[in-house]
Amino acid sequence: MAQDNSQGRKPNLRSSIYFSESDGLWHGWVTMGIKDDGSPDRRHRKGKTETEVTNKVRKLEGERDAGRTSKAGRAPTVGEWMTTYLDTVCERLVSSGKMAPRTLADYRSKTRLWIVPFLGKHRLDRLYAEHLDAAYQKMYEAGLSSSTVLKVHRILSRALTVAVRRDKVGRNVATLIDAPAPSDTELEPFSREDARRILNAAEKLPRNGARWSVALALGIRQGEALGLRWSYVDLKTGIIRAWFQIQRAEYRHGCADPHACGARYHRQQCPSNCKQHRHKSTCKPGCEARGHTCVKRPCPKDCKGHEHLCPTRKGGEWVFRRRKGKSELTLQCPSELLDALKTHRKAQNEERLNAEEWQDNDLVFCQPNGKPYNRTEDWKAWKALLKEAGVRDGRLHDARHTAGSLLVEQGVHIRVVQEILGHARVTTTERYTHVASPQAEDASKRMGSALWG
Repeated sequence: MAQDNSQGRKPNLRSSIYFSESDGLWHGWVTMGIKDDGSPDRRHRKGKTETEVTNKVRKLEGERDAGRTSKAGRAPTVGEWMTTYLDTVCERLVSSGKMAPRTLADYRSKTRLWIVPFLGKHRLDRLYAEHLDAAYQKMYEAGLSSSTVLKVHRILSRALTVAVRRDKVGRNVATLIDAPAPSDTELEPFSREDARRILNAAEKLPRNGARWSVALALGIRQGEALGLRWSYVDLKTGIIRAWFQIQRAEYRHGCADPHACGARYHRQQCPSNCKQHRHKSTCKPGCEARGHTCVKRPCPKDCKGHEHLCPTRKGGEWVFRRRKGKSELTLQCPSELLDALKTHRKAQNEERLNAEEWQDNDLVFCQPNGKPYNRTEDWKAWKALLKEAGVRDGRLHDARHTAGSLLVEQGVHIRVVQEILGHARVTTTERYTHVASPQAEDASKRMGSALWG
């Protein structure tokens, strides 16, 4: 006859509550799941009354049943988790091509400057929305724009999302607050006259003058222009396939002790009565020379940065990546630009034949030895060109804005402008419609005729 076990062993996940005479307290145990080593994950709660412990046990059971339990053991701090997230998750995404190297570099920079100093010491499972509100307020007080604070918020939210998926924390607190609103910067395109002055000055450059013709005529981004290769340029038809961007992979320490490796470059916090940094009598008001002002952003105590100065550094290779957006940007360049590119191609071939050493990357715009151009050097060349042309100072991205504004000014339909600039959403392109197009001027004349004609 089968034995009746209805009054025997309790079912799995059954919690227990009991009174202990040894300490005079009520104790409760809740089985939350299984640990990594296969043993049961049982959590303990205690209190002075049975009701108090019962409420604590029911709360734990609710979290378990809702799938919001944290893993056994001490939860990592925000700083520890950000290190894990950047060094494992994001590094793998970069290796697979899903994340751009420059994106990871930006993540690391904002984590080091803002997330770790303001939130790094909080335990991940004890991070609350109020902590984020206070941190973002400090960022605003430090002079950060809303767009920068929004980027920090998005980086933190993505890291917390991964933490939730991996049972490091029960919920993503970044979703409990309103994300900072992005600050829409006003477009500052160059006028038609200034654009022509820039092109005239570019024609006098000893090399790569066509670089700026491409920027103003096609409106492609800096990375797309520097990553443009001759195999994607048809000099017969003028078809240009700006499908790729060129980026440099992040440098990494190759030494055993990154902190000691960069010791000489660590920026220390200045004392309140610092006597090392002082202005000179010749300094102008608002002088911010490095040797005259105190360190604003000191390195953390366990700084492992300055990778690019490591004698055994790794990384730093150039990578071609698909451009932003899902569409493959195919453009038809004007005949004048096509002539300029043919001339540029001929000059580059002669340069390659006369070079002592040439690194062939098939790049349209490159250094005298064929190597890719660094973004900073390209930016400096743009600034020097504006000065030579005698026009106002402007960002390199203003060349892209200029291309969009000139297209709208010539009466090109907004959908066509969207296709040329490669915008994913037409709402982005509509920012250029503040330019008075011929159709708008004609409409204005018609309205004037109707009311006062």
